[in-house]
Amino acid sequence: MTAIFHNLITVPFYNGLILLMDLLPGFDAGVIIIAFTIIVKIILLPLSFKASKTQLQMRSTEKDLAQIKEKYKDKEEQARKTMEYYREKGINPFAGFFILIIQFPILIGLYRVFLRSGLPNINTAMLYPFIHAPQAVNMVFLHLINISDKSLLLAVIAGITTYFQVSIASGQSASGGAPQGDVARAMQTQMKYFFPILLGFIAYSISSAIALYLITSNVFAILQELYIRKKYHKAVTVV
Repeated sequence: MTAIFHNLITVPFYNGLILLMDLLPGFDAGVIIIAFTIIVKIILLPLSFKASKTQLQMRSTEKDLAQIKEKYKDKEEQARKTMEYYREKGINPFAGFFILIIQFPILIGLYRVFLRSGLPNINTAMLYPFIHAPQAVNMVFLHLINISDKSLLLAVIAGITTYFQVSIASGQSASGGAPQGDVARAMQTQMKYFFPILLGFIAYSISSAIALYLITSNVFAILQELYIRKKYHKAVTVV
């Protein structure tokens, strides 16, 4: 399974990164990492849009679902009425989950590329025959930070952007929602505060390349979520 993942996802991504370096020799590795992350995110946009739109739809149903739960105490009846409600509203409650599952291996593969890139050294054994390794790789990001080393500044920014990304992704819609259970609230709090610290620590422990990837990914996700909410929120809340 690991070999399949490596050959189908990690190796193609690695070749894409090196190809971009070869095509844009005037840019440092940090800029290339940012550009490559954005390209992959843009490719995933249709799936991301659909997942986020589904999440907004699900949030808009929270009050109605709470009423169903209150009205029907029998679990089987409750489940049947809930599915009938989803069908009436034209909502597939599993759509967002499946879309996220599809994206997850891709995002892991992208992470593995930067985790094991070995830059500035290039693993030519992983390159396709038509991909040429650049003669030199400039590792000094914007002439300021050597991304082959650790950077506390980039790690802190990675943690901060992760905090905002998680906060926006897990926040309630403007119309509110049903009260969360204690377990759900505790998990959300852990995700909101512990996860950014964990990723910031990982970014600092490994390399600045990972930090740049996380920062770019988080900022892209934040802008994407804000755009989707602005575009779809009114339509969703009217449903």
